[in-house]
Amino acid sequence: MIVVTTAEMRALDRWTIEHHTPGPVLMERAGTGAAETLRRHWRRAGGPVVVCCGKGNNGGDGLVLARQLRRARVGVEVWLAGKASEVRGDAAEMLARWRGATFTVESPGQVDVLARRLARAGVVVDALLGTGLNSPVEGLFAAMIEAINAAGRSVLAIDLPSGMSADSGQPLGHAVRASVTATFAFPKIGQLMYPGADLCGQLEVIDIGIPADAVAAVRPRLRLLEATDVGPLLPRRPRDAHKGSFGHVLVVAGSRGKTGAALLAASAAARAGAGLTTLAAAGSLLPVLEGHVREIMTEPLPDGPDGTAALDDGVIIDRLLAGRGAVVCGPGLGLAEGTRALVACVVQRVRAPLVLDADGLNAVAGTTLLRERPAATIVTPHPGEMARLLGCSTGDVQADRLQAARRFAAEHGVVTVLKGAHTVIATPDGAGAISPTGNPGMASGGMGDVLSGVVGGLLAQGLDPMAAASLGVYAHGAAADAVVARRGEVGLLAGDLVDELPPTLARLQGYL
Repeated sequence: MIVVTTAEMRALDRWTIEHHTPGPVLMERAGTGAAETLRRHWRRAGGPVVVCCGKGNNGGDGLVLARQLRRARVGVEVWLAGKASEVRGDAAEMLARWRGATFTVESPGQVDVLARRLARAGVVVDALLGTGLNSPVEGLFAAMIEAINAAGRSVLAIDLPSGMSADSGQPLGHAVRASVTATFAFPKIGQLMYPGADLCGQLEVIDIGIPADAVAAVRPRLRLLEATDVGPLLPRRPRDAHKGSFGHVLVVAGSRGKTGAALLAASAAARAGAGLTTLAAAGSLLPVLEGHVREIMTEPLPDGPDGTAALDDGVIIDRLLAGRGAVVCGPGLGLAEGTRALVACVVQRVRAPLVLDADGLNAVAGTTLLRERPAATIVTPHPGEMARLLGCSTGDVQADRLQAARRFAAEHGVVTVLKGAHTVIATPDGAGAISPTGNPGMASGGMGDVLSGVVGGLLAQGLDPMAAASLGVYAHGAAADAVVARRGEVGLLAGDLVDELPPTLARLQGYL
């Protein structure tokens, strides 16, 4: 499913209008679809539908909805933010067609009257502000938004909750908290990012007739991953396949106290389908690591201080890098000086696709090593690591997750997987994807180690970096969702996902 920015949606509307679909026709389709959404969710509203309309196109959509509900003999009334004479554009035409009860709220001091009416509403419709909002909400609109939230009624937001940024999901001072949001044509980025996803409630996408030619002309660069997109990315295995057919993953990971990270990453690479998996760690750790996963081979690296791995003269790591289908570097490595040198050597010398995670990312922060990479790279930071890589705060990253991922991808020429609720994937050319899978149970240690191993395992099987990242992220979250469906969110462990990967991939491929 395509996901759009405000600018892209505006361009899609404009192209459609310029090619013989008038604006009022699109508005009719939008308002009618929103009315159908309301009636489907609230068959018995238990009171009148109170539609709060602004003066622009969002208000026009609300007026169409009100007219359609009245035609269906649903009790409905319209409350305008401002004077009727101030309603503009196509919305003015829709106001002229409206023949039902209309009230105006012209100043914050008059909002109390609306608030009393909202308290008795069956459903409240938010049609105050649309996708074009780009500054903090103040004055009358802020007061009306607060009244809607305080009423404690079910709320249908038209296109998006008023006061929410369509591009980041951040509230701009004040934002409506909706029960359901009826958005038009395509989801907007902010509706899939938190807190925007929470503000939207249940998101429904209404087809308003944006033609394929408009999409081809505008070329949106972002999509919402779906099972039907990612399932075919992993080819079905030929009947005469052997372990050499599916690549050899080298996992460089682990230090004293963090051997679990190494085991999780290596196990996940194997469970994702790699033909062979080798775990390279400090030699002193191998007695601890060996035997935990019988199918994984081990190789010793020079010992650094406190159970970390070091580079030494680089001969050993050069030997280990040769002939690998993919390399995963970073989980649990630590940040000793020798370990940083080891990471730098891996980044500079490996010619296979590389997944860099955790301490591997911390080791390259503030350097140009990734830009100089001779082969494909996927980085998988969480927001704190992303902040270190970009030289900003975690709050800055979370305020616009897509922009943060796109910026780093473009500046360093790497596929960037910004982990979190609705993980974001960005490519150096500006394309990207958002994954809807995953749940709060994943807020526990080791989940990122599993993801890096999964992506490495998929790279080893020949998937290109964007395909490996997309399938890996989606399957990782889907495996967690499958476990949670059986056992609940509390107590979900990263190792649970490793065991769930084979059936999850089988479902995505259509075997189950």
